[in-house]
Amino acid sequence: MDRSIMAARKCSSSGIIALILFLLLAAGTSSATAQLSAGFYSHSCPGVYDAVRSVMKAAIGREQRMGASILRMFFHDCFVQGCDASLLLDDTASFQGEKMATPNNGSVRGFEVIDDIKTAVEKVCPGVVSCADILAIAARDSVVILGGPNWDVKLGRRDSTTASFSGANNNIPPPTSGLSNLTSLFAAQGLSQKDMVALSGAHTIGQARCTNFRAHVYNDTNIDDAFARTRQSACPRTSGSGDNNLAPLDLQTPTVFENNYYKNLVCKKGLLHSDQELFNGGSTDAQVQSYVSSQSAFFADFVTGMIKMGDITPLTGSNGEIRKNCRRIN
Repeated sequence: MDRSIMAARKCSSSGIIALILFLLLAAGTSSATAQLSAGFYSHSCPGVYDAVRSVMKAAIGREQRMGASILRMFFHDCFVQGCDASLLLDDTASFQGEKMATPNNGSVRGFEVIDDIKTAVEKVCPGVVSCADILAIAARDSVVILGGPNWDVKLGRRDSTTASFSGANNNIPPPTSGLSNLTSLFAAQGLSQKDMVALSGAHTIGQARCTNFRAHVYNDTNIDDAFARTRQSACPRTSGSGDNNLAPLDLQTPTVFENNYYKNLVCKKGLLHSDQELFNGGSTDAQVQSYVSSQSAFFADFVTGMIKMGDITPLTGSNGEIRKNCRRIN
């Protein structure tokens, strides 16, 4: 046989093999790194949005604070292993979850609401929607129901089969954080300082426990005196006394999502030390001022930050699972 023909056939078969290998690799890669999309359930479970919204409306109707609690739960989940519903897993005799970690223990709440949403979604389309996506939608709906901005939630996450107790203890910014520590912890999740200031505006709703703001109202000097005295009245100086007494994070409207949080910071009426750090003569002062001047600017940047946070290392494709019960692995 002519050597040139043999060489051509050899090159041709090598090319075919290379093409097959490339296609297999590409298929595997796309499966592992599938992108989240707003229309992920448009065919498999279009009723998911109504199911989530219905339960969230009822929950907030019973207790308006619940909207803030669900939004905070999403934040605490995403900062540990990404937005994978690892926070929802209960401890067992052989499994340590994240619920008992210092930032979550006795603090993160609303797990029963997520259970109710999961039950409602399972009735509409069983085995289709992940707990991680349910939490992402519920966080968005909490903001909208309380008067905040709306956005298209990117979906397609799957649920983790692991959790990280140490990650929960180390990755979530404590209320004692200074500006540098806040910036570093957000940067570790791929979020900029601008994202951090915008996402901190979530504190325009909800309440905090005395144990988290005691040091600020008694020891810090960058706080309005009258405001400090008001908060001290329900938060005794001695640790262990009144630790769980609550105070609103937003002095005026703790159940309405708007920009009063930033107005309070400018008046030195931030409840947490970490809140007031955003307006304390540092690099974020100007951004805080811009949100005081424009609620629409805050809303736009908050939405951008929420979408970026929702993109933190999601499990997609064949990774993870769709939990039947959000509290335990299948």
